[in-house]
Amino acid sequence: MDQIKSGTFLTRKRKEKNMTQAVLAEHLGVSNKTISKWETGKCMPDYNLIEPLCKELDITVAELLDGEEMTDSSIHYDDSQVLELLKRTRTLENQRTSLYGLILIMMGLVLLVLHYNLGGSNVKDFISGILLGLSVGEMLAGVYVTARGLFLQRK
Repeated sequence: MDQIKSGTFLTRKRKEKNMTQAVLAEHLGVSNKTISKWETGKCMPDYNLIEPLCKELDITVAELLDGEEMTDSSIHYDDSQVLELLKRTRTLENQRTSLYGLILIMMGLVLLVLHYNLGGSNVKDFISGILLGLSVGEMLAGVYVTARGLFLQRK
């Protein structure tokens, strides 16, 4: 998928409908800057906006992703299948985020154990304090990343 090609296609289809970015943005409930980012290829629409965007511009999801209109010789995709694939991809990304959070928590626990096993001299106490700080920081970051991933899965 080429985001710039898709963006150029979006621009062309929007102009064919005699719509401004502001009008399209209003219909989709986003800002005109968001539309501009899509059209310049800086980002793609959110999963939840793809279907309404395609309906607004009278294009299919496959056309949006390919960045060109389907011809008779093109392979035709079922929009519901493409949307389901996008949804599953997003779910997998969120699960990966949760896994990263759990790894951070585990690393924090390992550092915490190392902290408790060090000590006795000024240098060891200093290193032990650093390990304690790192372990707390990693565990907090892990909890945040895991919670964020779980929250995004439910959306």
